[in-house]
Amino acid sequence: MTEIIQKDGTWSFDGDVIRIVPGGDKSVGLLRQTLGEVAVPLEALAGISFEAGRKAGRLRLRLRDGADPLLRITGGTLGDGSDPYRLAVAHDRGGVAEYFVDEVRHAMLLEQTETGPVDRYLLPGPALPVSAAAGDASVTFDGEHIRLEWNWKTEESKASGGARTLALADVRAVEWLPAAGLENGYLRFRAGAGTAAAPPAPKYDPHAVELYGFRKDPLMALVGAAVVARMPHPNAAPAPALPAGPAAVEAAPAADHDVLLRRLRELGELHRSGILTDEEFTTAKQAVLKQL
Repeated sequence: MTEIIQKDGTWSFDGDVIRIVPGGDKSVGLLRQTLGEVAVPLEALAGISFEAGRKAGRLRLRLRDGADPLLRITGGTLGDGSDPYRLAVAHDRGGVAEYFVDEVRHAMLLEQTETGPVDRYLLPGPALPVSAAAGDASVTFDGEHIRLEWNWKTEESKASGGARTLALADVRAVEWLPAAGLENGYLRFRAGAGTAAAPPAPKYDPHAVELYGFRKDPLMALVGAAVVARMPHPNAAPAPALPAGPAAVEAAPAADHDVLLRRLRELGELHRSGILTDEEFTTAKQAVLKQL
């Protein structure tokens, strides 16, 4: 096994998985501390590099597009302290970092791993239940429902409607934007069929959390990632349309059967990857089997 231990964290590689454990240094942000250990399978990697510097270097993982729900929602906006896929490396440990890179690249070459986009999440995302308090709200997600509760910083017109609960099935999109300069950030859940219409500003949107750039803000990205991980993958191919007219009546039962079988396979993949618990998998599978 190859390993590099730094104040920023520890990365180890056993030939199949890179295990990332956050360190105890003050530079390690709350997001990384809360997320804890991350296991990145070799098939999820698009590349790895070491960037040397005068005083310190940086070890960086690049994941395949669509492999990780956290990267899907944050889109490269996480800083070094919050990004679990960057490791600060002391100047005298540069040789170890380069050896680590060589070992991972060699394994990718031997396994002939694909590096392009994927149509399913290869990392499970944050464990459930997950909650965070930042900006003008507290948000909790239990796998089925998202609950937003307001605090003293919430705009009165927004808080007057009371706490909001959204069913996962009603969420069509999740948006995350960190605060930058004088501009506040937000975590927004777009619900219902009208996602194309411009929503209210986060300050007034009852389905959004306004973020002010404080230390706990990145924790909201964990909530967003947990929700995204349990929504349909954006790269997944849509179900084929049925032909119109009489042929549709004849084709419908077979198509429905195929859809249900595909759903069973998807549930199995989600269960194996850890996104669904044993209980969630059993419940979902029984619901599908009743329709066959």
